[in-house]
Amino acid sequence: MTSLNLSLYTVSGFIITDTDGHRVLAKYYHPPGAPPSSSKKLTTLKEQRAFEKGLFQKTKKAGGEIILYDGFLAVYKHSLDLICYIIGDQSANELMLLSALISFSDATHMLLRNQLEKRSVLENLDLVLLCLDETIDDGVIVETDSTAIASRVSRPRADTTDIVINEQTLLNAYQTVKGKLQERINQL
Repeated sequence: MTSLNLSLYTVSGFIITDTDGHRVLAKYYHPPGAPPSSSKKLTTLKEQRAFEKGLFQKTKKAGGEIILYDGFLAVYKHSLDLICYIIGDQSANELMLLSALISFSDATHMLLRNQLEKRSVLENLDLVLLCLDETIDDGVIVETDSTAIASRVSRPRADTTDIVINEQTLLNAYQTVKGKLQERINQL
């Protein structure tokens, strides 16, 4: 009798490659306490690079969005000069993986102003990593609402927080200080 794996760890890895197959971003998840021989773990950089290279060779042409490769289930999405992958165990729920990938992709599109391309990802790597962390936490898919992910990650833009100083604001500040000083003098 086989036992069911009811683990919450539905994601084994997240990868972004460029259209030449070079790694732009990769994050692998390993559930704590799992037996070391339970599956191929992709723990060394050499194993990860070999896996990524083979996966890219199978998915470099647009048209698909799911593949079973080397004992892992991979959902992927092409975007201009990038390919985003979410990797799961072969028994993982492919609809959940795809939902997480689409929500991550949509949230990063919102945050990067519809420019999900290699240059913008590298320039805004902090936002992309925060977006990934809001979508997947230690291998567990925690959010699939792209708007919620983007709102948690977004930061106020510097150009919208400028303080405008004009004669009226200076006059108001002077009147406030003058009133407080007058109150202090009256108390003495």
